Amino acid sequence: MNIAKVDLNLLVYLDVLLREGSVTKAANQLSITQPAMSNGLKRLRDLFKDPLLVRTSDGMTPTKRALELQPIIRDVLSRLESSIQPEIEFSPATSVRTFRIMTSDYAESTLLLGLIGKLAELAPNITLDLITPSDVSFHDVEQGKVDMAINRFDELPLSFHQKVIWYDTFSCVIGSDHPQANNFGLAAYLEGQHIWVSKTGFGVGVGIDPNEVQKLGWVDAELTKLGKQRDIRVFTRHYHAALQMAKKQNLIATLPSKAARIFKDDPAVKVVNPPFDIPPIALKMAWSALLHHDVGHIWLRRLIGEVAEEMQQANT
Repeated sequence: MNIAKVDLNLLVYLDVLLREGSVTKAANQLSITQPAMSNGLKRLRDLFKDPLLVRTSDGMTPTKRALELQPIIRDVLSRLESSIQPEIEFSPATSVRTFRIMTSDYAESTLLLGLIGKLAELAPNITLDLITPSDVSFHDVEQGKVDMAINRFDELPLSFHQKVIWYDTFSCVIGSDHPQANNFGLAAYLEGQHIWVSKTGFGVGVGIDPNEVQKLGWVDAELTKLGKQRDIRVFTRHYHAALQMAKKQNLIATLPSKAARIFKDDPAVKVVNPPFDIPPIALKMAWSALLHHDVGHIWLRRLIGEVAEEMQQANT
Protein backbone atom coordinates (compact mmCIF):
# COMPACT_ATOMS: atom_id res chain seq x y z
CA MET A 1 0.00 0.00 0.00
CA ASN A 2 1.33 3.43 -1.00
CA ILE A 3 0.49 5.84 1.85
CA ALA A 4 0.62 8.77 -0.58
CA LYS A 5 -2.48 7.38 -2.29
CA VAL A 6 -4.46 7.02 0.96
CA ASP A 7 -7.07 9.66 1.76
CA LEU A 8 -6.17 10.54 5.36
CA ASN A 9 -9.73 11.73 5.94
CA LEU A 10 -10.64 8.05 5.95
CA LEU A 11 -8.67 7.61 9.19
CA VAL A 12 -10.76 10.34 10.77
CA TYR A 13 -13.88 8.54 9.54
CA LEU A 14 -12.70 5.25 11.03
CA ASP A 15 -11.79 6.87 14.35
CA VAL A 16 -15.27 8.35 14.74
CA LEU A 17 -17.04 5.23 13.45
CA LEU A 18 -15.30 3.05 16.05
CA ARG A 19 -16.12 5.50 18.83
CA GLU A 20 -19.77 5.95 17.88
CA GLY A 21 -20.50 2.42 16.60
CA SER A 22 -23.03 3.88 14.18
CA VAL A 23 -22.86 5.26 10.64
CA THR A 24 -25.62 7.78 11.43
CA LYS A 25 -24.00 9.03 14.64
CA ALA A 26 -20.57 9.21 13.02
CA ALA A 27 -22.00 11.23 10.11
CA ASN A 28 -23.64 13.64 12.55
CA GLN A 29 -20.41 13.95 14.52
CA LEU A 30 -18.49 14.93 11.37
CA SER A 31 -21.34 17.02 9.91
CA ILE A 32 -21.51 14.97 6.71
CA THR A 33 -24.38 13.04 5.13
CA GLN A 34 -25.10 9.43 5.99
CA PRO A 35 -24.49 8.30 2.37
CA ALA A 36 -21.08 10.02 2.46
CA MET A 37 -20.20 8.18 5.68
CA SER A 38 -21.46 4.87 4.24
CA ASN A 39 -19.26 5.44 1.20
CA GLY A 40 -16.33 6.22 3.53
CA LEU A 41 -16.89 2.93 5.37
CA LYS A 42 -16.93 1.06 2.04
CA ARG A 43 -13.60 2.66 1.08
CA LEU A 44 -12.15 1.81 4.49
CA ARG A 45 -13.18 -1.83 4.05
CA ASP A 46 -11.46 -1.88 0.68
CA LEU A 47 -8.37 -0.19 2.13
CA PHE A 48 -7.92 -2.58 5.06
CA LYS A 49 -9.39 -5.66 3.35
CA ASP A 50 -11.62 -6.19 6.39
CA PRO A 51 -15.33 -5.53 7.20
CA LEU A 52 -14.22 -3.39 10.22
CA LEU A 53 -17.80 -3.01 11.51
CA VAL A 54 -20.34 -5.82 11.33
CA ARG A 55 -24.06 -5.47 12.06
CA THR A 56 -25.12 -7.70 14.98
CA SER A 57 -28.02 -7.79 17.45
CA ASP A 58 -26.02 -5.31 19.57
CA GLY A 59 -25.62 -2.87 16.66
CA MET A 60 -22.45 -2.26 14.65
CA THR A 61 -19.73 -4.41 16.26
CA PRO A 62 -16.02 -3.84 15.47
CA THR A 63 -14.01 -6.75 14.11
CA LYS A 64 -10.75 -7.96 15.68
CA ARG A 65 -8.83 -6.01 13.03
CA ALA A 66 -10.77 -2.83 13.83
CA LEU A 67 -10.03 -3.18 17.55
CA GLU A 68 -6.33 -3.57 16.76
CA LEU A 69 -6.40 -0.45 14.58
CA GLN A 70 -8.37 1.76 16.99
CA PRO A 71 -5.61 2.75 19.47
CA ILE A 72 -3.07 3.13 16.66
CA ILE A 73 -5.28 5.48 14.62
CA ARG A 74 -6.34 7.42 17.72
CA ASP A 75 -2.67 7.97 18.62
CA VAL A 76 -1.74 9.04 15.07
CA LEU A 77 -4.60 11.54 14.86
CA SER A 78 -3.89 12.86 18.34
CA ARG A 79 -0.26 13.53 17.46
CA LEU A 80 -1.26 15.16 14.18
CA GLU A 81 -3.83 17.39 15.89
CA SER A 82 -1.22 18.41 18.45
CA SER A 83 1.46 19.15 15.86
CA ILE A 84 -0.68 21.44 13.69
CA GLN A 85 -1.96 23.50 16.61
CA PRO A 86 0.22 26.35 17.89
CA GLU A 87 1.88 25.56 21.21
CA ILE A 88 0.22 27.62 23.90
CA GLU A 89 2.14 28.17 27.09
CA PHE A 90 0.19 27.23 30.22
CA SER A 91 0.43 29.58 33.18
CA PRO A 92 -0.98 27.94 36.33
CA ALA A 93 -0.88 31.19 38.30
CA THR A 94 -3.22 32.97 35.88
CA SER A 95 -5.24 30.09 34.41
CA VAL A 96 -9.01 30.07 35.00
CA ARG A 97 -9.48 26.60 33.54
CA THR A 98 -11.91 24.04 34.95
CA PHE A 99 -10.67 20.44 35.12
CA ARG A 100 -13.36 17.75 35.30
CA ILE A 101 -12.21 14.65 37.17
CA MET A 102 -14.18 11.46 37.70
CA THR A 103 -13.26 9.96 41.05
CA SER A 104 -14.52 7.98 44.02
CA ASP A 105 -14.64 9.52 47.48
CA TYR A 106 -11.63 7.35 48.42
CA ALA A 107 -9.46 9.42 46.06
CA GLU A 108 -11.35 12.62 46.89
CA SER A 109 -10.62 12.38 50.61
CA THR A 110 -6.98 11.36 50.17
CA LEU A 111 -5.22 12.33 46.93
CA LEU A 112 -7.51 15.16 45.85
CA LEU A 113 -7.59 16.72 49.29
CA GLY A 114 -3.83 17.20 48.95
CA LEU A 115 -4.18 18.33 45.33
CA ILE A 116 -6.63 21.08 46.28
CA GLY A 117 -4.12 22.45 48.76
CA LYS A 118 -1.44 22.56 46.05
CA LEU A 119 -3.80 24.26 43.60
CA ALA A 120 -4.64 26.96 46.13
CA GLU A 121 -0.93 27.69 46.34
CA LEU A 122 0.09 27.38 42.68
CA ALA A 123 -3.07 27.94 40.64
CA PRO A 124 -5.65 29.78 42.76
CA ASN A 125 -8.10 30.39 39.91
CA ILE A 126 -8.28 26.83 38.61
CA THR A 127 -11.52 25.00 39.41
CA LEU A 128 -11.99 21.27 39.96
CA ASP A 129 -15.30 19.70 38.97
CA LEU A 130 -15.32 16.31 40.72
CA ILE A 131 -17.75 13.80 39.22
CA THR A 132 -18.78 10.42 40.64
CA PRO A 133 -18.08 7.20 38.71
CA SER A 134 -21.83 6.66 38.28
CA ASP A 135 -22.06 9.86 36.20
CA VAL A 136 -19.34 8.99 33.69
CA SER A 137 -18.90 6.42 30.91
CA PHE A 138 -15.80 5.21 29.06
CA HIS A 139 -17.09 7.23 26.11
CA ASP A 140 -17.10 10.51 28.10
CA VAL A 141 -13.42 10.11 28.96
CA GLU A 142 -12.47 8.93 25.48
CA GLN A 143 -14.15 12.02 23.96
CA GLY A 144 -12.30 14.33 26.34
CA LYS A 145 -15.54 15.49 27.98
CA VAL A 146 -13.94 14.47 31.29
CA ASP A 147 -10.28 15.39 31.74
CA MET A 148 -9.37 12.24 33.60
CA ALA A 149 -10.68 9.38 35.68
CA ILE A 150 -9.06 8.51 39.01
CA ASN A 151 -10.15 5.24 40.54
CA ARG A 152 -9.39 1.54 40.80
CA PHE A 153 -10.01 -0.12 37.43
CA ASP A 154 -10.33 -3.81 36.61
CA GLU A 155 -9.71 -2.96 32.94
CA LEU A 156 -9.40 0.07 30.67
CA PRO A 157 -9.78 0.56 26.90
CA LEU A 158 -6.53 0.27 24.97
CA SER A 159 -7.06 3.78 23.61
CA PHE A 160 -6.67 5.31 27.10
CA HIS A 161 -3.44 6.57 28.58
CA GLN A 162 -3.01 5.52 32.18
CA LYS A 163 -0.65 5.81 35.11
CA VAL A 164 -0.54 4.20 38.56
CA ILE A 165 -0.74 6.94 41.18
CA TRP A 166 0.02 4.65 44.12
CA TYR A 167 -0.48 1.20 45.57
CA ASP A 168 -2.41 0.98 48.83
CA THR A 169 -2.69 -1.72 51.47
CA PHE A 170 -5.79 -2.46 53.56
CA SER A 171 -6.64 -1.56 57.14
CA CYS A 172 -9.57 -2.25 59.44
CA VAL A 173 -11.46 0.54 61.20
CA ILE A 174 -13.30 -0.51 64.35
CA GLY A 175 -14.92 1.48 67.18
CA SER A 176 -12.82 1.72 70.36
CA ASP A 177 -15.69 0.23 72.39
CA HIS A 178 -16.34 -2.61 69.93
CA PRO A 179 -16.40 -6.02 71.68
CA GLN A 180 -13.49 -7.25 69.53
CA ALA A 181 -11.43 -4.04 69.73
CA ASN A 182 -8.82 -5.38 72.14
CA ASN A 183 -8.52 -8.91 70.75
CA PHE A 184 -8.57 -8.40 67.00
CA GLY A 185 -7.50 -11.70 65.49
CA LEU A 186 -9.09 -13.70 62.68
CA ALA A 187 -11.67 -15.28 65.01
CA ALA A 188 -12.73 -11.87 66.30
CA TYR A 189 -12.85 -10.52 62.74
CA LEU A 190 -15.20 -13.31 61.65
CA GLU A 191 -17.40 -12.97 64.75
CA GLY A 192 -18.00 -9.28 64.02
CA GLN A 193 -20.42 -7.72 61.56
CA HIS A 194 -19.01 -5.86 58.57
CA ILE A 195 -19.43 -3.00 56.12
CA TRP A 196 -18.54 -3.76 52.49
CA VAL A 197 -17.36 -0.70 50.59
CA SER A 198 -16.19 -0.43 46.99
CA LYS A 199 -16.66 1.66 43.88
CA THR A 200 -14.41 0.76 40.98
CA GLY A 201 -14.39 1.58 37.30
CA PHE A 202 -17.09 3.57 35.50
CA GLY A 203 -20.84 3.78 35.21
CA VAL A 204 -23.92 3.07 37.24
CA GLY A 205 -23.46 0.38 39.85
CA VAL A 206 -25.70 -2.64 40.32
CA GLY A 207 -27.01 -4.28 43.46
CA ILE A 208 -24.89 -6.75 45.39
CA ASP A 209 -25.89 -10.35 46.08
CA PRO A 210 -24.16 -11.28 49.37
CA ASN A 211 -24.11 -14.93 48.29
CA GLU A 212 -22.00 -14.23 45.19
CA VAL A 213 -18.75 -14.13 47.14
CA GLN A 214 -16.60 -14.26 44.00
CA LYS A 215 -17.96 -10.83 42.98
CA LEU A 216 -17.34 -9.09 46.29
CA GLY A 217 -13.73 -8.13 45.58
CA TRP A 218 -10.30 -8.30 47.14
CA VAL A 219 -11.14 -8.78 50.83
CA ASP A 220 -13.70 -11.54 50.37
CA ALA A 221 -11.61 -13.29 47.72
CA GLU A 222 -8.79 -13.70 50.25
CA LEU A 223 -11.18 -14.93 52.95
CA THR A 224 -12.56 -17.48 50.49
CA LYS A 225 -9.03 -18.84 49.99
CA LEU A 226 -8.99 -19.46 53.75
CA GLY A 227 -12.39 -21.17 53.56
CA LYS A 228 -13.98 -18.31 55.52
CA GLN A 229 -16.74 -15.77 54.92
CA ARG A 230 -17.49 -12.57 56.80
CA ASP A 231 -20.95 -11.41 57.93
CA ILE A 232 -21.66 -8.30 55.82
CA ARG A 233 -24.57 -6.23 57.13
CA VAL A 234 -24.15 -3.08 55.01
CA PHE A 235 -23.07 -2.59 51.39
CA THR A 236 -22.03 0.95 50.46
CA ARG A 237 -20.07 2.73 47.74
CA HIS A 238 -18.99 5.58 50.02
CA TYR A 239 -15.83 5.35 52.09
CA HIS A 240 -16.74 8.20 54.42
CA ALA A 241 -20.07 6.55 55.22
CA ALA A 242 -18.25 3.30 55.99
CA LEU A 243 -15.88 5.10 58.34
CA GLN A 244 -18.75 6.73 60.23
CA MET A 245 -20.65 3.45 60.50
CA ALA A 246 -17.58 1.69 61.86
CA LYS A 247 -17.19 4.44 64.43
CA LYS A 248 -20.77 4.55 65.66
CA GLN A 249 -22.48 1.24 64.86
CA ASN A 250 -20.14 -1.54 66.08
CA LEU A 251 -19.38 -2.55 62.51
CA ILE A 252 -15.97 -3.39 61.03
CA ALA A 253 -14.82 -1.56 57.88
CA THR A 254 -11.97 -3.09 55.86
CA LEU A 255 -10.80 -0.51 53.37
CA PRO A 256 -7.71 1.06 51.75
CA SER A 257 -5.26 2.25 54.38
CA LYS A 258 -5.03 5.82 53.13
CA ALA A 259 -8.78 6.21 53.65
CA ALA A 260 -8.60 4.53 57.06
CA ARG A 261 -5.90 7.01 58.18
CA ILE A 262 -8.49 9.79 58.08
CA PHE A 263 -9.53 8.53 61.53
CA LYS A 264 -6.06 7.75 62.88
CA ASP A 265 -6.19 10.53 65.51
CA ASP A 266 -9.80 9.91 66.55
CA PRO A 267 -9.91 8.30 70.03
CA ALA A 268 -13.32 6.81 69.24
CA VAL A 269 -11.85 4.36 66.71
CA LYS A 270 -8.98 1.99 66.21
CA VAL A 271 -7.17 1.51 62.90
CA VAL A 272 -5.59 -1.94 62.85
CA ASN A 273 -4.05 -4.36 60.37
CA PRO A 274 -6.35 -7.04 58.95
CA PRO A 275 -5.75 -10.46 60.55
CA PHE A 276 -5.07 -12.02 57.11
CA ASP A 277 -3.19 -11.01 53.98
CA ILE A 278 -4.92 -8.86 51.34
CA PRO A 279 -3.04 -7.89 48.14
CA PRO A 280 -2.48 -4.15 47.60
CA ILE A 281 -4.73 -2.24 45.20
CA ALA A 282 -3.65 0.25 42.52
CA LEU A 283 -5.15 3.74 42.28
CA LYS A 284 -4.81 4.87 38.66
CA MET A 285 -5.50 7.92 36.58
CA ALA A 286 -6.67 7.47 33.00
CA TRP A 287 -7.20 10.02 30.24
CA SER A 288 -8.02 10.34 26.56
CA ALA A 289 -5.42 10.44 23.81
CA LEU A 290 -7.17 13.67 22.76
CA LEU A 291 -5.79 15.39 25.87
CA HIS A 292 -2.44 13.65 26.13
CA HIS A 293 -0.47 16.54 24.58
CA ASP A 294 -2.53 19.38 26.08
CA VAL A 295 -0.06 21.55 28.03
CA GLY A 296 -2.48 22.30 30.86
CA HIS A 297 -3.37 18.65 31.19
CA ILE A 298 0.30 17.69 31.25
CA TRP A 299 0.88 20.19 34.05
CA LEU A 300 -2.04 18.78 36.10
CA ARG A 301 -0.85 15.19 35.64
CA ARG A 302 2.62 16.12 36.84
CA LEU A 303 1.18 17.94 39.85
CA ILE A 304 -0.95 14.92 40.78
CA GLY A 305 2.17 12.75 40.60
CA GLU A 306 4.05 15.16 42.88
CA VAL A 307 1.19 15.27 45.41
CA ALA A 308 0.99 11.47 45.44
CA GLU A 309 4.75 11.20 45.99
CA GLU A 310 4.64 13.67 48.88
CA MET A 311 1.80 11.70 50.49
CA GLN A 312 3.69 8.45 50.08
CA GLN A 313 6.77 9.93 51.76
CA ALA A 314 4.69 11.39 54.60
CA ASN A 315 3.18 7.95 55.34
CA THR A 316 6.49 6.05 55.38
